[in-house]
Amino acid sequence: MGKFKLNWNTEKILGISAMSISFITLIIFVYQTNLMSKQNYLSILPYLQVSTSNNAAENSFTISLLNHGVGPAILESVTMIQDGKRNDLADYKNEILPYLVSIKPSLDSIQYFSSSTIGKGIAIPANSSYTLLKIKESQKDYEMFTAGLNELEQDGLQFEIVYKSIQNERWMISNISDGPVKLD
Repeated sequence: MGKFKLNWNTEKILGISAMSISFITLIIFVYQTNLMSKQNYLSILPYLQVSTSNNAAENSFTISLLNHGVGPAILESVTMIQDGKRNDLADYKNEILPYLVSIKPSLDSIQYFSSSTIGKGIAIPANSSYTLLKIKESQKDYEMFTAGLNELEQDGLQFEIVYKSIQNERWMISNISDGPVKLD
């Protein structure tokens, strides 16, 4: 067998060095692109939370959606669950109070309130809140609502809110989860 002898000269060394540097640059470029993609993903992640505010001194009770994330949350659906029966809030004009009245008719006499719809496509911007229902100014209405809501919660009233990020990642929050749960 013959020996294979490498004939090294300046041109070959420079050529191999240039190819090695190009290959290393390509690896670094792919790594940086991956990091930028992850950073972009994290920079638009919404984090929804349902918040209640109970102010007995002012006869005020508020239910709000808070987005603590850094990107908008786009609502897809709201489902209320009572006695194992799932109800889409769209069947109740996308409002909480009509649904609560359907399962607790005594709440129908509440007069001093403001409400907002919570339907598909509503976008909740980052670091903002969206008030869903506010009982205000009437001690009678406040006491009736808080007592009725407490009864319903003790009877197992639950909710599920499905939302997505602008990258179409779907999440769900509910009153039985510790935080958003990724669906996809």
